[in-house]
Amino acid sequence: MADMGNESAAVRAPAVTDSNAPRLRGERTYTPDSARREPMAASVPRPLKAQSGRSEAAQTPAFIRAVGTELDDGDRAYLRRKLGRRLGKFAPSIERVSVRIEDVNGPRGGLDKRCRIKVVLSGLPSVMIEEQRPDVQPAIDRALTRIERAVRRSLQLRGARALKSRRLR
Repeated sequence: MADMGNESAAVRAPAVTDSNAPRLRGERTYTPDSARREPMAASVPRPLKAQSGRSEAAQTPAFIRAVGTELDDGDRAYLRRKLGRRLGKFAPSIERVSVRIEDVNGPRGGLDKRCRIKVVLSGLPSVMIEEQRPDVQPAIDRALTRIERAVRRSLQLRGARALKSRRLR
């Protein structure tokens, strides 16, 4: 019995370094599973902005601002990666994304980190979500969950309206 416990611990212990080898449970490496799930771009060249119907998340600009708080490059990369994962599937309908992180109460404490995400959709009103939490990461994660749901709902309504208008003709 003791040997089996040691063997299972030995099997889980080594880290996988080869990129083609299967990943172990709990290992965190980021590789986008498709071009639609890539991190969103910090900026997009002017000729690409003029094109309508962009189809990849990497061609969708995401503007990130921090007001009253510091965001390091790691936080910005995390946010772009999460935006690509959550909103990449809707990239053809998204013109741009704006994210504002602000410290509401300053040094006083409390629920003081606000994450506001605005998604500008093609041919539809913009969608905006605001989430306030004690820490930045939970505020970002919750806001991303809510904005994904709101964008999906908005795009589904557009599809329902298009179907309804076709039936009336």
